[in-house]
Amino acid sequence: MPTDANDAAAQEAASTPVHVDHLIVDGELAAENAWCVSYDAEALPEQLPAFVPLALWREHAEDTDLAPLLTSDTELTPALGEELKQVQAVAIDFPAFTDGRGYSLARLLRERYGVTGELRAVGDVLIDQLNYMERCGFNAMALRQDQDPETALRALKAFSVRYQTDVQTRSALFERRLASAE
Repeated sequence: MPTDANDAAAQEAASTPVHVDHLIVDGELAAENAWCVSYDAEALPEQLPAFVPLALWREHAEDTDLAPLLTSDTELTPALGEELKQVQAVAIDFPAFTDGRGYSLARLLRERYGVTGELRAVGDVLIDQLNYMERCGFNAMALRQDQDPETALRALKAFSVRYQTDVQTRSALFERRLASAE
């Protein structure tokens, strides 16, 4: 049963920007990370630029130091897809590594809505997920603090051939083989 101390700690954590030290962008370890992530839906973080919850971002849409943070349960409507097409970056939260809804959001943003800016995975991001995230359209992944960035880079390069299609490879391996045999 939650206590008042637990509630206060949870509220404080929600209002504190999360700073990411282990950031991979376009398959390389990022030299720096200017962006923080804030889960506080009520107030803007002190550090900017920042990813903030969608409703807060919409309230301050003219501020170029802010970008939207989508929760895994975000309903991606056509209107929202068009709105997100115009931004420089979108963060998608993975509240738990077992929650795969962020993969679907990323793939829809890339394929259906043509989002070309940065798609950053944040939250409970583990090394085991990076290959799948990249295949769904993420080009930036903020690793959980206990994950080793060098191991993550090796994991991203572990597979040289992919059988299925993804956002970058539009044909399956058998289709590519048939095309090259003709």
